[in-house]
Amino acid sequence: MTEHGQVIEITDPPFIQRLFGSPSWAWLWLIVRVYVGYTWLTSGLGKIGNPAWVQTGAALKGFWERAVAVPEPPARPAIAFDWYRAFIQALLDGGHYTWFAKLIVAGELLVGAALILGAFVGIAAFFGAFMNWNFMMAGTASINPVLFTLSIFLILAWKTAGWWGLDRWLLPLLGTPWRPGRVFSGGGSTTAPGAGTP
Repeated sequence: MTEHGQVIEITDPPFIQRLFGSPSWAWLWLIVRVYVGYTWLTSGLGKIGNPAWVQTGAALKGFWERAVAVPEPPARPAIAFDWYRAFIQALLDGGHYTWFAKLIVAGELLVGAALILGAFVGIAAFFGAFMNWNFMMAGTASINPVLFTLSIFLILAWKTAGWWGLDRWLLPLLGTPWRPGRVFSGGGSTTAPGAGTP
């Protein structure tokens, strides 16, 4: 922000800076990410041996059919937004559940594994939150609101959420689009991008 020609920097409270940016809080994010990752991984593993998910897509078709159904008033439909219902209906009409079901299974397995291993935690948490958002938009609550909220926290803590995991080495090695790591800059600091000291 600028005021009278001077740049005014608005900063986060010190506690928030430490919570989301200091490796000393990495133990908390380890607990959160392993819980979220384990939930995704077990969900994916439960589907991988089910032909209704990995072959025909019938399980997803049934879920979508229930989601787009519009009951008689005063009952309310599972999907609150017409545009999202139209989107799911288009996927149903096109028979896209056959490949989309496989995509969901793969997504759950990959997100779960990445979070447990602490690899690209911010990216994995984003895709996990995106899946939770879609499930909630389709009218399924279950534990999706909890997982969505925890994933948002993991995204905010992306610099240190994987400190006790592979990101401790991946982030300094690869860097970010705005700050290349050792692989792309020919050497330099071994500190994860943006990470402070414990």
